[in-house]
Amino acid sequence: MMPGLALAAGSGNIAVSATVLSKNQCKFNTAAATLNFGNLDPSNPIDVTASATFVFKCVGSDDPATFAMIDDDGLYETGLDANRMRHATIGAAYLPYTLSLNPTSGTAPRNVNQNLTVTGTVTGANYQTAFAGSYTDTVVISINP
Repeated sequence: MMPGLALAAGSGNIAVSATVLSKNQCKFNTAAATLNFGNLDPSNPIDVTASATFVFKCVGSDDPATFAMIDDDGLYETGLDANRMRHATIGAAYLPYTLSLNPTSGTAPRNVNQNLTVTGTVTGANYQTAFAGSYTDTVVISINP
């Protein structure tokens, strides 16, 4: 071997990536809403549905703007789309509910207010044997871009 000649000691890889941002940005005009199922009567266990509306607008140079809505399934989820509220004083007591967004995605004219409707349902079977008291959850809804 010749003096001063080094052998390759190995090689490495680097992942290279970039994200090109949309020319539009969509934002909620409504910062918060309440989805109130009201009083649930276990002696008459019927399914109860409630809804709330958010207002959003897309601004930017593309017309129409493309958007997508997502939710984080709340603080007490047990899995994807497995929402549940927790009892105010009994930490191990939960009340399952479903949540849907409409629309979940689409296009919107630039600079025009649009509505997002959030609908939830608590089934009678889920509260028929539930502990009495208040149940709550917080769900974060995001809009992209």
